[in-house]
Amino acid sequence: MDNVREKLGIKEEHLKEINDFLLRKDNPVTNGLLKIVEKYGGVNEINRKAKESRRLENLVKCLEEKKSPFIKDLEWLTRQRDKEAFISIGDYRKKILGNKTETMKFDESFAITLEISAFNFFPWLIEEAKHAIERQDLMPSRYIRVRSMKEQVEDDDIIAFAAAMQIIGASYVQTLDTKGTLPGPEGKPINVHLGGPETITGYFGGVGVPNEYALKWVEEFLHYYTEYGLTQVLNINSGTVLLGYLLHKLGIDIEFKISVFLGNDNPYSILWTLMTAKLLSRDDGSTPLIGFNLSNSVNNETIELSAHMRKAFGFEDIVRIEHHITEAYKSILRQPYDRLGELVEIADHVKNISAKHEGGAPEIEKTREQPSDILDYFIPKKEIIEKGLMPKLLSNYMDKHDALNRTAKALTERSLTFIAAQKLHKK
Repeated sequence: MDNVREKLGIKEEHLKEINDFLLRKDNPVTNGLLKIVEKYGGVNEINRKAKESRRLENLVKCLEEKKSPFIKDLEWLTRQRDKEAFISIGDYRKKILGNKTETMKFDESFAITLEISAFNFFPWLIEEAKHAIERQDLMPSRYIRVRSMKEQVEDDDIIAFAAAMQIIGASYVQTLDTKGTLPGPEGKPINVHLGGPETITGYFGGVGVPNEYALKWVEEFLHYYTEYGLTQVLNINSGTVLLGYLLHKLGIDIEFKISVFLGNDNPYSILWTLMTAKLLSRDDGSTPLIGFNLSNSVNNETIELSAHMRKAFGFEDIVRIEHHITEAYKSILRQPYDRLGELVEIADHVKNISAKHEGGAPEIEKTREQPSDILDYFIPKKEIIEKGLMPKLLSNYMDKHDALNRTAKALTERSLTFIAAQKLHKK
């Protein structure tokens, strides 16, 4: 068997051929990427602009110049944080466990990141914060956004949200407009065969970013990176995943999360992704792959094998395994979908996992007049307001908040740990 195993090794001459191809000056594939990087001023200038744009004082100043109503909300949020209005981790444990907390040991090395998706409108954060203060709930430490980037720019939501994440101590991911499901930033169809979300099912293999749009994805990322300091983006296509690796290897401090829609649903697809990340990592071993959303179909064994490979490549503390605990109730998968029981089974031995809540608990969702629907992500804000849908969408979002707190409670009851918004919930 060992003699057969030896055949799996990758020959050095084959690695040399790949390097030679990447470094060729007449390589049109890499030249297209390098031209865009140069267009934005080169690696150092790109990173400098992003760092400056990301500074909290600059984000707030921008909102002040625009006379944004969001300023008052950010000031309120800051006051609540500073006066410690949000429940501490210790008090939360006492709330759940009572006096038992004094005899229980909590291992922070296996803490589960509390994640919510999709957070699409800044005012929802303020409503969620008020709710959390009143009920002594936890706020997430990771937010995923799927709203149109152009819309976020138009109403300054993109700036207010970026500032709020720094205030509360949470990470976040944005979804760029260059994706095959909708017209791109220029208003043109990216995938000419798609007519919006309702036609996706006919084109499972071609929903990504076809043809020249992979480089347009790079351009869009660099725009938001330099203008707003956006670091983490959602990645739904193997080509743009590769481009993310290459941008990072060039020196641009991009980070990305792989979407559940990429379909990493078995250990071998996961090995493929992690192997590429390793091959294109920087000299210090870092990779831009910061989050890895496995398919909703994966079981605990696959998650454990993923963690095994992740550790072997030195990525255990870098690449977070992001796992759906709940999902949108409509238009994406069969219900009831609830993975909380499986999460608590692996939470004590698999590090760096996030529990992602993209729907309410199924038993709650089924009672709603309008349960959460994945297709709601594609409705323009103007249409949402015209149809009076915003209160219903906020209600759906708060169901996700409640599901997230249900997860925190279940973990706490088993002396397992979590990461909530780190500047709000003191340890």
